[in-house]
Amino acid sequence: MSDVTARPRAIGVPMDRVDGVQKVTGTATYAYEWPLDQPVYLYPLQSTIATGRVTAVDSALAEAEPGVLAVLSHLNAPTLTRPDDPELAVLQSDEVAWRGQFIGAVVAESLETARRAAGLVRVGYQSRPHDVVLRADREDLYTPAHTAAFGTGGGELQDGSPADSVLGDVQTALAAAPVMVDATYSTPMYHNNPMEPHTAVVTWRDGELIVRCSTQGVSFSQALISGVLGLEPGRVRVISPHVGGAFGSKVYPHSYAVLAAMAARIVRRPVKFTLTRQQMFALVGYRPASIQRIQLGADRTGRLIAIAHDVIEQTARAKGYAEQVAVCSRMMYAAPHRRTTHRLAPLDVPVPTIMRAPGEAQGMYALESAVDEMAIACGLDPVEFRIRNEPEAHPESGLPFSSRHLADCLREGARRAGWGRRDPAPRARREGRWLVGTGVAASAYPSPRFPGNAATVRMGPDGHCTVRIAAADLGTGTWTALTQIAADALGVPVGQVEMRIGDTALPAASVAGFSAGVNSWGTAIWEAADRLRARLRTEHGGIAPPGGLEATAELPGGHPEAERWAMHSFGAQFAEVRVDEDTGEVRVARLLGMFDVGRVINPKTARSQLIGGMIQGMSMALYEHSVLDPRFGHVVNHDFAQYHIACHADVHSVEAHWLDEPDPHTNPMGAKGLGEVGIVGTAAAIANAVHHATGVRVRALPITLDKLLP
Repeated sequence: MSDVTARPRAIGVPMDRVDGVQKVTGTATYAYEWPLDQPVYLYPLQSTIATGRVTAVDSALAEAEPGVLAVLSHLNAPTLTRPDDPELAVLQSDEVAWRGQFIGAVVAESLETARRAAGLVRVGYQSRPHDVVLRADREDLYTPAHTAAFGTGGGELQDGSPADSVLGDVQTALAAAPVMVDATYSTPMYHNNPMEPHTAVVTWRDGELIVRCSTQGVSFSQALISGVLGLEPGRVRVISPHVGGAFGSKVYPHSYAVLAAMAARIVRRPVKFTLTRQQMFALVGYRPASIQRIQLGADRTGRLIAIAHDVIEQTARAKGYAEQVAVCSRMMYAAPHRRTTHRLAPLDVPVPTIMRAPGEAQGMYALESAVDEMAIACGLDPVEFRIRNEPEAHPESGLPFSSRHLADCLREGARRAGWGRRDPAPRARREGRWLVGTGVAASAYPSPRFPGNAATVRMGPDGHCTVRIAAADLGTGTWTALTQIAADALGVPVGQVEMRIGDTALPAASVAGFSAGVNSWGTAIWEAADRLRARLRTEHGGIAPPGGLEATAELPGGHPEAERWAMHSFGAQFAEVRVDEDTGEVRVARLLGMFDVGRVINPKTARSQLIGGMIQGMSMALYEHSVLDPRFGHVVNHDFAQYHIACHADVHSVEAHWLDEPDPHTNPMGAKGLGEVGIVGTAAAIANAVHHATGVRVRALPITLDKLLP
């Protein structure tokens, strides 16, 4: 591994985005914008029952419409090779597993014609009683084999952590603890809502499939799509150089791409298909709702003796998905006795999926709210209580942390936030009719490296370098950060580096997600650059030959250091809120985050990521809430008119700061993941601030005015 203490030339510079001009001039090509010769358009048919089967499909009126080329249903759809996966096995049976599931499609010469014709198809159903309500007292709760889910480049999801973990005699320790907190917290369904909807533009050419789609990983998409269509991966090319946001929703569910591919094969024309905002609420996943009971026991000095974090979360009856909601409680604080469990409630709802900081976002809201309650019960300052319970190593595995500067984040964040001026008593500060409060919460998120990455670096005789890797840029700054990494690894100015990403014609790469991009892709690029420099030095006297020179690094495995070190990013979130005493309106006047994310590759894009995560955490705390109608089994607030997210008027002062502490073990750059740690802890900090302002402890998100008024 290269020396991370060497001063970089490009890493650490707040460089403008290399794709910035394309973005602001509209020349960055997103999935739906690829020009095609004589494309046709697809509009889907969706089930209007929550569970049952399709008994009849009358498509005569639709097929008679001028411009309609085909109407697909389970009666005439091509056979796929994964009939057991309800998300990918589109139109393979008459079974309906959730409301809004694909049950057919219309393909026409124009989108308007396809949409009109879809409304003419008559569908008969035999419905069954459905169950869509999450309750803690359900009798059908079950234990998953493991919690989800790190994406790889190989077409399947890697097993996550064990669902349950117990150390010591938890119940006895809790019963004997002098100070006890026992509380239940709940979070609702949240839906990913990236600006760019999920899109697939599909062309069959000489027996090969070209898919231009909005995806978080072209290599992973290639594996999924080729697998379900029964094709060799090399016969499927996936292209996605620019993605208009994702938040996790564009990792796994590719049913829209499969449906478009089936249609293109039938009509023998290129097919364009993009989901509407409303359709996204039923077809591309969401963060599952959770009910979490947390029990904390402490001694009279404020040191934790026992931690129990028991989680119930919803999943789809059709396909199980478990998030690692309680896993954060396995590593945050020192306590000799601890228990974490996960139970799933199978419901007749769409399949959940990844959403920014999956599991940790919900779990740390509950844990950090309970920790705040415990600090108060112990008569300790919440910052001091957290520092007092810092572990020396990972409390369960015993591994040392590759770096852990959480206590420094808490202290420095408190200094910047003016925490020392805080009166700990609730309702102690007011400004007119506004009650003012401050809160704190810790943040943590793993910093993994995924397998399945390769990179090729080529240097021409003029010193111009081309770097090829099938990475993804979701708007996070991948183009720029990888350019900076390559420049330092090669020892050349950034102007001599050309980046090529987002295409399966390039060396394979793992998905963008789980804060693993820079760690995974950057390491592959650094290794390839090291090999190129070694060849230049030993074979060519340090000068590129007339024909140029290239080197490739393939890193099929994960992180070789992961068995020796626990690798995580950390942070401390501080919030100041104002609550209208008359109406219960909550305004977040200030958010401040102090983070331990290793060496920052690009301060400009890093700050954007951290601030974006904090704003999304505020949105999680105060606004977002998918409302499921139990009568019909669908989300009723399925558009931006009713699904509220934080907007400009809601956001006041947001500050993101970080420690300059490179991690010597994560990767050659000394960086740690930062895409998700910003959202983790924010909701808890706001909830804790609301309690400080009002004296009301809200344990069910979102924090709406009805929960604050008498």
